[in-house]
Amino acid sequence: MPWDTNDYPDSLKNLKTPIKKKAIDIANAMVDEGYEEGRAIPIATEQAKEWYSHASEKEIKEITYKRDKDLKKRDGDNHSSSRPELMEKGEHVYPHENGWAVQAEEAKQPSEVFENKQEAIKRAKEIAENKQTHLVIHKSDGAIQERQSYDIQ
Repeated sequence: MPWDTNDYPDSLKNLKTPIKKKAIDIANAMVDEGYEEGRAIPIATEQAKEWYSHASEKEIKEITYKRDKDLKKRDGDNHSSSRPELMEKGEHVYPHENGWAVQAEEAKQPSEVFENKQEAIKRAKEIAENKQTHLVIHKSDGAIQERQSYDIQ
């Protein structure tokens, strides 16, 4: 079941609203990518706190007033509820009709889409580092621009 501001883990209840909403958004995306719920929640919470510490007032207002239906939700009908095989797959940043997409290799759809490429790269790097995999950045024509490895030996 997807988390939203009416139904979320107890560990998020004492967080400020923008941090809570960002953590819900990140945790839902992580579960879509194959993370177990119990692992996604603490990682998402830390990433949301980090985001908040660097976010502009505009970004904080945007997430604070974002409606639940606009938060990234897990959709059990379109995915298996967990795709652990994606944990070993790298992340790709590629052009998308709405900007730049972040998507795990072999995933059915992007986990997130950003207006600009740098935001997409930043998010994909976070995911690849957490999964200890790699990142492939594509050019606007789809060709590979760069590869970065976060494998830990």
